[in-house]
Amino acid sequence: MPSENRLLAILIDADNTSPKYAKAIFDEIASLGEASVRRVYGDFSSQQMAGWSKITAEYGLVPLHSPANTVGKNASDISLVIDAMDLMHTARFDGFVLVSSDSDFTRLASRIREQGLDAYGMGMQKTPDAFRKACKRFIFLENLDGAPEQKTAGSQPHATGKLDEARNLIFTAMDAIEQEDDWYTLGQLGQFITAANPDFDTRTYGKRKLSDLVSELKVFETKRGPGNQLLVRRLD
Repeated sequence: MPSENRLLAILIDADNTSPKYAKAIFDEIASLGEASVRRVYGDFSSQQMAGWSKITAEYGLVPLHSPANTVGKNASDISLVIDAMDLMHTARFDGFVLVSSDSDFTRLASRIREQGLDAYGMGMQKTPDAFRKACKRFIFLENLDGAPEQKTAGSQPHATGKLDEARNLIFTAMDAIEQEDDWYTLGQLGQFITAANPDFDTRTYGKRKLSDLVSELKVFETKRGPGNQLLVRRLD
């Protein structure tokens, strides 16, 4: 459960985010903290914003109208960045959630973290790597519970093909963690992988938890250690 005092500012780039993900987005954010500020940015005179306009009240969103006054310039991106900087300097927030698949917010995410605050990103899997890596954690909208395209773990066509990638991430974590013992705590591995790969999510590989993913890979041995911690080591 998130801390009741952990305040987050939610800033949504409506130009690059479909309103069909709104419920899934806020359900996920509830696990991170309290969505204290909820703003959505876009040109609300455009018919493309009709979907967001219909649900602003339902999700307590404040729509910030940013008309496209200049061809080739995204006014809503600029408005979002200005607001983020203003909010950051109030020193009221523990973190920000930037909802966009646009790499233009890469520097903003870095700046938020430089301030000692958490920067969470949420966007599609097509989101450029630079923005994903700039965040403390980046969450793919396709992975969220209730997301329109979501399928059950066993039916995800890409899950099996990515298992080698998941295995290598765990191997890399084991190699990087300096210890003499062959057994690693699952929490230790998870923390390292997420720190090095902010977009790591077991749901990308069709599994709900890291323990399920480790079991599926079939190249690791597990056992319970002190305090009932799950311990993991390579079979080879």
